[in-house]
Amino acid sequence: MAFRLPPLHALVAFEAAARHQSFVKAADELCVTQSAISHRIRQLEDDLGVKLFLRISRNIALTPQGEVYLGAIRKALADIELATRGVTHAVRHTLRISVAPAIGSKWLVARLADFQRQHPEIDLILSASTQLVNIKSGEVDVGVRYGLGHWPGLVAYKLTDEVLVAVCSPDYPARVGGLEKPDDLAKARLLRHPSLPWRPWLDAAGLDWPEPGSGVQFDDAVMMIETAVAGNGVALSPGKLVEPYLAAGSLIMPFPFAPQDRGYHVVLTPESVDRPWVMAFANWLIAAARPAGASPAEA
Repeated sequence: MAFRLPPLHALVAFEAAARHQSFVKAADELCVTQSAISHRIRQLEDDLGVKLFLRISRNIALTPQGEVYLGAIRKALADIELATRGVTHAVRHTLRISVAPAIGSKWLVARLADFQRQHPEIDLILSASTQLVNIKSGEVDVGVRYGLGHWPGLVAYKLTDEVLVAVCSPDYPARVGGLEKPDDLAKARLLRHPSLPWRPWLDAAGLDWPEPGSGVQFDDAVMMIETAVAGNGVALSPGKLVEPYLAAGSLIMPFPFAPQDRGYHVVLTPESVDRPWVMAFANWLIAAARPAGASPAEA
């Protein structure tokens, strides 16, 4: 018997939009544009010959037919997912992950146990790198990188926006005569990293200073942060890298300025998008990077 079925991607879009009561949040969850969600649902409504949503100003609500259809579709999708897990869990996959060293050691590794609980059929091989060539060559399946999110020939999904924060050990301000206002940094040793220029932070603090060109420079952000913990200067860091240090009290932010910077992204080849075990990790990573209590649209 031939089945007459709507496209699966349209059904998934319908379920997500109904669950969130928002095309925007559904698009964010499914990593597509809002117009793609609207198109898929419009296609589904045309195929069915009924309206599934009422569009009220900027809000949406299910029609009575949509409510009935949602219950049936949600059960069907759950059955498909269960059947798929039953098959894929019987087949082991090896996932090769390349992660920038700092975010890998200070954020990712503490969360990997959750992924392994959810996907015991996927074995992980991690390597530390900031290069893109190992992703493009297929040497690794997926990478985690810091940047603007535009890497030619690769697909990138944003994990989180980032801010730049200046941090030092709790006793460092007193050792240099106090860090009460931004221009007090003239008394401090500014620790440097080639990928993290000071200029955006200095601008946010109202300091018309040139980019620091002397002192210690590091090619490893974790080493730079640990140097600040040891009381040997002020480091500039993406906020996520220093979260555990700030929580533990081994670092402080002497100034409140935190300008927006680039962000972390999960990066993969276009071919990897069609590999379920790769996308399972990418989707888990996107959810893990979402702030606690935030909706997908807020992440």
